[in-house]
Amino acid sequence: MSFQDIITLIWYIFQIAIGYNLVLPFLLLMLYALVKSHGRKKLTSIVEADYAIIVTAYEQTTLIPSVVSSLLKLNYSNYLIYIVADKCDVSSLKFDDERVIVLRPEQTLSSNTRSHFYAINRFKRSHERLTIIDSDNLVDPNYLLELNKLFDQGFSAVQGVRDAKNLDTLYAALDGARDIYYHFFDGKVLFNVGSSATLAGSGMAFTTQLYKDCLGHQDITGAGFDKILQKEIVSRGFRIAFADNAIVYDEKTSKSDQLVNQRARWINTWFRYFSFGFGLIGKGVLKLNWNMVLFGLILLRPPLFIFLLIGLFCMFLNLILNPFIAFIWFLGFVIFILGFILALAINNTDARIYKSLWGIPKFIFYQVLSLLKVRNANKHSVATKHFHADKNSK
Repeated sequence: MSFQDIITLIWYIFQIAIGYNLVLPFLLLMLYALVKSHGRKKLTSIVEADYAIIVTAYEQTTLIPSVVSSLLKLNYSNYLIYIVADKCDVSSLKFDDERVIVLRPEQTLSSNTRSHFYAINRFKRSHERLTIIDSDNLVDPNYLLELNKLFDQGFSAVQGVRDAKNLDTLYAALDGARDIYYHFFDGKVLFNVGSSATLAGSGMAFTTQLYKDCLGHQDITGAGFDKILQKEIVSRGFRIAFADNAIVYDEKTSKSDQLVNQRARWINTWFRYFSFGFGLIGKGVLKLNWNMVLFGLILLRPPLFIFLLIGLFCMFLNLILNPFIAFIWFLGFVIFILGFILALAINNTDARIYKSLWGIPKFIFYQVLSLLKVRNANKHSVATKHFHADKNSK
């Protein structure tokens, strides 16, 4: 084989490695359409499981009262709320309800998992399950009831839906569109074809023992604890269920600088942890485990804007090198766009999100800028600043 043949082979392998991301969601959607009618029967236990609701805050507590207010309106009675106010002034955090426990670490933790275990080590009782809520989230009153439907089917890890709390700017609406796409394909579709939903950082719940088993021996700093957690869960043979009616309302990025810093941290975590996918695929092949193989394949996927831009580069380059392959790329983009539109349509998307789609190039531009901050992304901030106390702008 000549040197030119080797370069050509590498070029084709590279294109396949990027291009499959355009069509895989649509293929999974076709499989989902075939198997969705054969899902498990949804049973709900009469006994209320005991939940610990862990709310983490870093530096900013402005929205904590509204978060607590929504949690106290849950249609549920057997839970306690643990607020871990890391590097925060807690003098204004006064709650009359005995179910709310405010914890202020003596030393700065600067880590999601450190905050979680700070709460776990101070549980007032032995909670069967825990759920993680961000300091900018609001919860649907039936949140815990919906989680229970999946736990009662035997699952030990459940991801809910993070719906948009605010759609007040172009960036927030586009961020909302992105979340709808990922929740549909990486949540509902993946789970229903026999794999696992990806974790979203909040709006997720676990048996307390599973969470401790997965992360109790690790000290994780920076963003991306959910990436490590989902790998640990799936590699142990568990599936992460998706509860499409367990809703938390999450604040979307509304400013360009906020978008750049947040995406820099997210991209940084992909580069740090995407290799988990190789391990899961290898382990899944050896064990003939569909969940591990498919989930590992998803972990290898670059951030959305990266593989779209690389795909466009490949398509235009092939207009010169090989027009037929350029046409295949074009078909791949058509299939991807069709899948994206279907995800929005199936989820009864807010009209403001459709109106924001013209701004996708601008949204991608700012994410490209975030690449410049990837190396030191976790040093800029360990948390995104939040501004919306309710979901009236939704």
